[in-house]
Amino acid sequence: MSEGLDLRRMASLLAAGRALVAELDPDAVLDRILAAGREVTGARYAALGILDEHRTSLERFVTLGIDERTRAEIGELPRGRGVLGALIRDPRPLRLADVSSHAQSYGFPEGHPPMSSFLGVPVVVRGAVWGNLYLTEKEGASEFTVADEEAAVILADIAATAIENARLYQASERSRIEQHRAMRSLEATRDIATAVGGQTGLDRVLELIVKRGRALVDARSVVILLREGDHLVVTASAGVTTDRRGHRVPISGSTSGHVLERLRPERVDAVSQLRIAPSELGVPDANSALMVPMTARGESIGVLAAFDRRPDGASFTADDELLLTTFAVSAANAVAMRRSVESERLRSSIAAADAERARWARELHDETLQGLGALRLLLSSARRHGDPKQTAGAIDEAIGQIESEIENLHAIISDLRPATLDELGLRPTLESLLQRRRDQSALAITSTLSLPDPAAGGERLTPEIETTVYRLVQEALTNIIKHAGASTVHVDVAATPGRVAVAISDDGVGFSADAKTSGFGLAGMRERVFLVGGTLAIEPRENGGTTVRAQLPTGAQPTAAAGALAS
Repeated sequence: MSEGLDLRRMASLLAAGRALVAELDPDAVLDRILAAGREVTGARYAALGILDEHRTSLERFVTLGIDERTRAEIGELPRGRGVLGALIRDPRPLRLADVSSHAQSYGFPEGHPPMSSFLGVPVVVRGAVWGNLYLTEKEGASEFTVADEEAAVILADIAATAIENARLYQASERSRIEQHRAMRSLEATRDIATAVGGQTGLDRVLELIVKRGRALVDARSVVILLREGDHLVVTASAGVTTDRRGHRVPISGSTSGHVLERLRPERVDAVSQLRIAPSELGVPDANSALMVPMTARGESIGVLAAFDRRPDGASFTADDELLLTTFAVSAANAVAMRRSVESERLRSSIAAADAERARWARELHDETLQGLGALRLLLSSARRHGDPKQTAGAIDEAIGQIESEIENLHAIISDLRPATLDELGLRPTLESLLQRRRDQSALAITSTLSLPDPAAGGERLTPEIETTVYRLVQEALTNIIKHAGASTVHVDVAATPGRVAVAISDDGVGFSADAKTSGFGLAGMRERVFLVGGTLAIEPRENGGTTVRAQLPTGAQPTAAAGALAS
């Protein structure tokens, strides 16, 4: 053991070493080094000068022993001139009885406390000088001793290990956090892609975007604003928000509009800088904001806005900006895709409804209107002749024609919306439909209807499912009669717990590949099945003909558009 390195000092160094190696926060490591340096050398003041990347000057200067008021009076911290610079240029221990007597001493600035004795040692990390430990004003003595110098050198070696450990831990933790956030971003993007691929509606996609975006940057609140003409419209929100869906924000004169038009994200540390208060978007008491553009196929479709990082409402970072910007691209593509799908479905629904109206118009024109025209001619002819016997015969014939037209109108009304579907349920309504089709065509129609019987205490299906099943069978039979050239048809409807299976099979000419994706009748069938969350398939039969097969969940919740096709 060197002279002066007594057991007490060695114990202090060992204790300092254990504490330093256990510490993983870099700033806390520096504070512990300074405290240990003062303890093992008896210095009043301690400082660490951290070199810049070129190792020619001090990038950072950390002190212990000087209060905040004195530090403020000193002004600018040292950059490595004078005696401190000598240690940088020649990184070996330097011990001085009077620092002002050194040839390179610059003296002290005004307000600096008096310092005479000085001890400086380099801190070497991985073979390169990282910085220097400076100790001044030996307590109770005029200068530092050889033992003080040796203790400081040992402490510097321990400090180097502690600094490297803290650096490695910090880098590892930063990498772990980045990987975790990248994984969360991928998971968020996957969830949205799954929702779009699973035919989820736009409202659900928007809900997923705000929830996943909020979790991604740990925001207190997130809002989506989508472009509509010259405005941005609040369409979804998550977190601490009030419902402001439908609220319109002008693109011109708003920060969100600025982000949209410039296609560049914007971080706002104080929401008072925003041109429109967050409360207008449904976000109360916000402090900071992060707004990123949503772009799809080169077009700006909206803005994703996050407010306040949790838990303390801190400002968002550059990493948050990058993460949310990347996520917003995937989100925008999902919104654009879902909008495109829903627009196509709406066009298909409108076309199907128009075709349905045209069909009923033809039915009324070809049958009812022509029948009424013939009746008018009959009665007009009888009135012109004035023969009572001929008039009586005409009246009898007119009554027969009226009864026939009443039956035709009743059939049309039943096809449009049979009263029995509401009053008696699906099974008797289907039986009535099948019988009408037998009477109207030469088809041999058989059926297997395994449905609950309300008269026997069975629980009816929901009105949406009953209407969908009825329309599927009705439309399929209409297509078969008009286009299939079939002689036999079998209709199978089976309700089991949780689902209804529908199959309509014919022995006709079958469908071409194009026919499976065209035709307003098929479009209407597909739309109805989609709206209740089911699936539809059109399959060729092995021995000729076609089977229309549908699977419908009995617990399905219809979408907002389902009501448009439920009648």
